[in-house]
Amino acid sequence: MTTAAAAPFRFFSLQVVRTRRLGPSLVRVTFAGDDLRAFHSDGRDQSLSLFLPHPGQTEPAVPIERGDGWWQAWRELPDDVRAVMRSYTLRALRRDPDEIDIDFVLHGVEPGAIAPAGPASRWASRAAAGDRVVLLGPAIADNRAIRFRPPEDTDLVVIWADETAVPAASAILERLPATTRVRAWLEVGHADDIQDLVTEADTDAEITWLVRGEVPHCLEGVGGAPIPMALAAPWEDRLPDARAPYVWIAGESGRVKELRRHFVGKRGIDRRRITFVGYWRHGLSEEQLREQE
Repeated sequence: MTTAAAAPFRFFSLQVVRTRRLGPSLVRVTFAGDDLRAFHSDGRDQSLSLFLPHPGQTEPAVPIERGDGWWQAWRELPDDVRAVMRSYTLRALRRDPDEIDIDFVLHGVEPGAIAPAGPASRWASRAAAGDRVVLLGPAIADNRAIRFRPPEDTDLVVIWADETAVPAASAILERLPATTRVRAWLEVGHADDIQDLVTEADTDAEITWLVRGEVPHCLEGVGGAPIPMALAAPWEDRLPDARAPYVWIAGESGRVKELRRHFVGKRGIDRRRITFVGYWRHGLSEEQLREQE
């Protein structure tokens, strides 16, 4: 069966190998499959499309045999049949054996949750070895779904991520060369979600974990989204001697846009040296976001 999609991406039929809880809000799911020998990525913030089955299905319904026409064929499937599609980032790729890790944020699965869990959170919280999924991912290592691309003259990397972007930020930090200076702020929902990260840039790397609810904020910008005081602090206190900084911001869309305004307006950073990615938006599902595109 041909599983090719529009190059440089293709479909991969995978199954769960194991899961590991990383904290109250995070679970790591490891996938394997013969198809992964054709999976290639330079890592960093590599984005992927993951297709999940509905409860009662043994595998997700994705018309991968339709080639370039798979999208329309998938959209035409009944709502209760069509596989759930969600966007994630690659946390890790390993060889011998071929495996990938994807970290899931668990929203709404905890007892007494204010909002109900979405289909991806429900699936991830119950995932077990042997569960089958389909992945639309890269067959070429350097592809357009990698957004972290600092200019060659970058002398400082600045990162902000909420928990949905922590997997991508973690992969970026782990791959930075030893000569890189980096300041990173990673925001999570619980103190137990904080992880130990290893980076070769340790000689001049500051990674600050922010626990939501314990972090003082100030209101800035047009939209009024709260900005952590740690980022609002004077430039010389947090980002010394930065002549050519590169900024990568990812997470909730409103916060990402407000932080971009902060770095451009308050910090004076050239907007062309800022990569900003909205992974989700308050009050909207991924299907609703897709309809707005």
